[in-house]
Amino acid sequence: MTIGDDADVLSVLLQLEHRRAKMAEYLASIFGTEKDKVNCSFYFKIGACRHGDRCSRLHNKPTFSQTIALLNIYRNPQNSAQSADGLTCAISDMEMQEHYDEFFEEVFTEMEEKYGEVEEMNVCDNLGDHLVGNVYVKFRYEEDAEKAVIDLNNRWFNGQPIHAELSPVTDFREACCRQYEMGECTRGGFCNFMHLKPISRELRRELYGRRRKGRHRSRSRERRSRSRDRGRGGGGGDRVGGGERDRGGDRDRGGGGDRGGGGRDHERRRSRDRERSGRF
Repeated sequence: MTIGDDADVLSVLLQLEHRRAKMAEYLASIFGTEKDKVNCSFYFKIGACRHGDRCSRLHNKPTFSQTIALLNIYRNPQNSAQSADGLTCAISDMEMQEHYDEFFEEVFTEMEEKYGEVEEMNVCDNLGDHLVGNVYVKFRYEEDAEKAVIDLNNRWFNGQPIHAELSPVTDFREACCRQYEMGECTRGGFCNFMHLKPISRELRRELYGRRRKGRHRSRSRERRSRSRDRGRGGGGGDRVGGGERDRGGDRDRGGGGDRGGGGRDHERRRSRDRERSGRF
């Protein structure tokens, strides 16, 4: 083989490699989109598909994710409120919001206290079987999400076993129905994109504002502790600083400190109340 032949072979190999790279780039660009004929775009975007196991495209379930889905766990009382004679019972908007806020706070608090910091939690208000009552919890760390899925699949809520799984959804802006957010969705509850049910402003401030205050207090305590340590030159200063960190840690973990005291006794009473009510 001559030098010219070697150059021709090398040129062909480089062209093939370039084509493979371009094809890989193209496949990556369409992955999970409507142009992807192999993978389901709906499952990729919202972690659910109305066709379920009958879907002609693949549902690539993640092996790691920050987000978990609790399937069909929220029961909207408006969808099931019936009297003994089969007539629908009227539920006021205020009663509905109170019921929903109580549910949201209970689940949110349980996730943070048992598994780890929650960045975002959303509840679907859709009526389709694949979305109705779904709760999506996005943790700060993937390890916490994995731990939550393993544990929750061995637990019950409201007398029903919990079905939890890792979800591919990390950006809820892509999963939500934009028309619904503008009050213009014509598909109603059977829309295939998420219709997220909002919590009250008061509860949002309480749940998310408490965390911001806790972080601010932690940073302030650390700065004060470092200042005292530098002033004392070590020794006893470390013990005082450690004590303050321990007390602050109890508050930051969402225990009795943030809720006005009570600590372990308060937590034990709340656990007994939940056991009696059949919830978490």
